[in-house]
Amino acid sequence: MTNELKFQLRLTLRDGFAQAARNSAADPAIAPLTSILSKHDAVLKCQFDAFADYVREAQANGVEGYHLYEWTKKTIEDPVKMTKYTKSFSLYVGGEEVYAKDKAEALEAALKPLVGGPIVAQMFKYDTDPAHNPQPPRQGS
Repeated sequence: MTNELKFQLRLTLRDGFAQAARNSAADPAIAPLTSILSKHDAVLKCQFDAFADYVREAQANGVEGYHLYEWTKKTIEDPVKMTKYTKSFSLYVGGEEVYAKDKAEALEAALKPLVGGPIVAQMFKYDTDPAHNPQPPRQGS
């Protein structure tokens, strides 16, 4: 068994492009981005939409088993956070939310020329090491 770290890239898209990406990955406005993503078997997932999906799933299945339900619900109901998370996109590679370092680095290198341009404001790389990531809020906190 291996405990290799997995990685995830996230992009912050600029206003008009974030809405285009949420509406349709085929939108020509984001073609420079989606062209690179397709070469790496990668797709965009809007963080706000992922949070909303989580809340709907929890409500459908019983919130007791979803320890981040309250925090996530408050997040999507907060207009300031909504603005932030509708511009934030996780990149899934090969259908996976987290992926091997080599895949993350290859995609990161391919996307780097877009960062700071008209479509992509920022790019972040996260790993699965709990020491590098904020811990979920405790119940009742």
